[in-house]
Amino acid sequence: MSARTTTGRFTFADWEEQPIAPADSTPRLARSTVVNAFAGGIEAGATRAGYTITYTGQATGSYTGLELLVGAVDGRKGAFVLEQRGTFDASGTRCTFEVVPGSGSGELTGLSGSGAFTYRHGDTSVAYEFTYAVA
Repeated sequence: MSARTTTGRFTFADWEEQPIAPADSTPRLARSTVVNAFAGGIEAGATRAGYTITYTGQATGSYTGLELLVGAVDGRKGAFVLEQRGTFDASGTRCTFEVVPGSGSGELTGLSGSGAFTYRHGDTSVAYEFTYAVA
């Protein structure tokens, strides 16, 4: 099983956020549900993601979440879940992610891997890099 690296871009198709704690306090918590569309090495037209967000300032904080991708990785069809951890500030968002062990299905059964992306405010799509292996 040798690792491969693939790249591409994703766009935000939908973002809904609800406060968990009072919106005027710091730190504060929120949760969001997000739909993304991936193209390139990962092809997934409408992912589903859930995040818990910690705001430590007006536009700063961190988040963790899970995202279900149904589609293909370099032509292999199936589904898998990414566990994500990121930080954000006024310039944008930095995120690392890993495949949840055992979450691969179809031709992606046995998928493992990790990757990252950096989003800059104003970008209409986000470049990602994903290094993976399929057992």
